[in-house]
Amino acid sequence: MNDRTSGPEQAEREELALLLPGPAERDLPPGRHLHHKDTLMRLIDRDGERATARPRPRLLRPAVLLPAAGLALGGVLLTTLAVTGRDGAPAPSASATGSRSTGPRGAAVLLDRIATVAGKSDERAVTGAQFVYVRTLQSGNEGEFGGPVKATEPAEREVWMSQKAGPVIDVGLIHEDDAYYPIEVGVPDGEPAVGQPAGLNRPTYTWLASLPTDPDALLRRLTTEITRDQDSRDTPAEDRDRAQDAFDAIGELLRETVMPPRTAAALYKAAARIPGVTVDSDAVDAAGRHGVGVARDDVRTGWRTAWIFDSATLEYLGERTYLLRDTSMGREGTLIHVSAVLERAVVDALRERPSTTT
Repeated sequence: MNDRTSGPEQAEREELALLLPGPAERDLPPGRHLHHKDTLMRLIDRDGERATARPRPRLLRPAVLLPAAGLALGGVLLTTLAVTGRDGAPAPSASATGSRSTGPRGAAVLLDRIATVAGKSDERAVTGAQFVYVRTLQSGNEGEFGGPVKATEPAEREVWMSQKAGPVIDVGLIHEDDAYYPIEVGVPDGEPAVGQPAGLNRPTYTWLASLPTDPDALLRRLTTEITRDQDSRDTPAEDRDRAQDAFDAIGELLRETVMPPRTAAALYKAAARIPGVTVDSDAVDAAGRHGVGVARDDVRTGWRTAWIFDSATLEYLGERTYLLRDTSMGREGTLIHVSAVLERAVVDALRERPSTTT
């Protein structure tokens, strides 16, 4: 390769140089890294000693977690509410967080590099009798619907997700707050039980491996499934943003799965084709790890979501969502949620954890 490039190649090299942050002059203050509990994860209703939960649906926007009355007495009743924020125009940059942002061309170059690395990871053999195990650190926020949010302390979360093709009623298990919560679907009182098949809302390893590996075909497939899901929920057409929905759907697929290499590569290449995707040159996950972020601004709600990758290895680290402008939820720069993936594995049984020696 020749370092004496010019024209478009030189411009690309210069933009690449902006993707990775320089040495930080100082670290963020204590507690800034670990702020808010992720509220995109489940709808749980604990009844006595048995907890029945719906698996976290593929939400198209972050949610606010409202504490139930009597929570201090030991009851657990968590309700997730979708939030819209249509008050004003979005801020043009992420200056409130200290991150530099580069344009779509820089994002496309970065995502291509990430796709190349992801495509070289090891293929796994996963059977329908096994479970995908993911351990994360998740933070979020609490507050009244329509009002400002309050930061919560980070918490560790473990999930075990069934890999059966389905339809499956016993989808998996969540461990957090020193308790285990079975994830069950399709069991309304007085109605026949109907389980959840593998798909966009329950992405098994086998289903993920079945997705198209051509980026354009993959985007079309995701758009079709998202539209079908929105139609089933009677989502008004004016509340739909196909580009944002596709970005959010890919983010959901990355979050708590074990991803086949070819599918991961295709998802990153597909993300590069979504209009409005940019780069945050310095993003911090829930574990305080600095990395480079692939981001998109949701103009409807006034927040930015960034997928965070290790600057050296380009490994997926976590996700970060924060306000781009003042809204009823808070001031510009307020974190909506932040997460960090600590461990991913395939195990043979619920509550089984991967060996520390493998």
